[in-house]
Amino acid sequence: MKFPFVYIADNPSAVASAFADKLKEWNDQNPISPFHIALSGGTTPKLLFEILACDFVNKINWENIHFWWGDERCVDPDDDESNYKWANLLLFEKINIPKQNIHRIKGEENPETEAVRYGNLMLRLAPEKNNIPCFDLVILGLGEDGHTASIFPDNLRLLSSPDYCAVAVHPQSGQKRITLTGTVLNNAHKVAFLVTGRNKSDKVYEIIYNSGNAIEYPASHIKPKNGELMWFLDQNAASNFPE
Repeated sequence: MKFPFVYIADNPSAVASAFADKLKEWNDQNPISPFHIALSGGTTPKLLFEILACDFVNKINWENIHFWWGDERCVDPDDDESNYKWANLLLFEKINIPKQNIHRIKGEENPETEAVRYGNLMLRLAPEKNNIPCFDLVILGLGEDGHTASIFPDNLRLLSSPDYCAVAVHPQSGQKRITLTGTVLNNAHKVAFLVTGRNKSDKVYEIIYNSGNAIEYPASHIKPKNGELMWFLDQNAASNFPE
């Protein structure tokens, strides 16, 4: 069994700080080529945005980075549930980044139409490999049900969809979301899960050790075909690991 890279920090802030250091390192490795990142929503990315805006304003060449999203809720961009809103508020407004480098999913538009538009936009502006968008880095979270991006356990077909972007529905709330599919996520150069909290520890263990009900969790199927898979965890999320 091939294990992914796993980094364990003391707490969520330490996870975000360590990941910020790695992000700078990866971007510095290609100072000329644009660096394309797909962002995640959630609590830990918010910490990451705050750290980047505070400690890395002048340490990263922001003009070199293009930001995309792994998923977005179908809400207005100023809605508190919008993943774009928090990235913009906590990071983009505080750094010198060209507006054309920010490629948001328009959650306020018709979901089906927007999924097609965003898929076409990725294919036109993002790097590609085998005629599939190929991000330099995809940041993902993990739901308590094992979902990632907005690919939920009741819709595993999105992992192998021929589309690059699709409409998903949250199984409890019924809220529509727009998500990248497994086809794109598994074509990235680097995929990094940022996971914190003891409430995620069971799923983290099952997925990384390929045990229990892992096959039922969408996150367990994210394994870049020709890229690197990484997990950045806090002590609570890794609490089920053997010594």
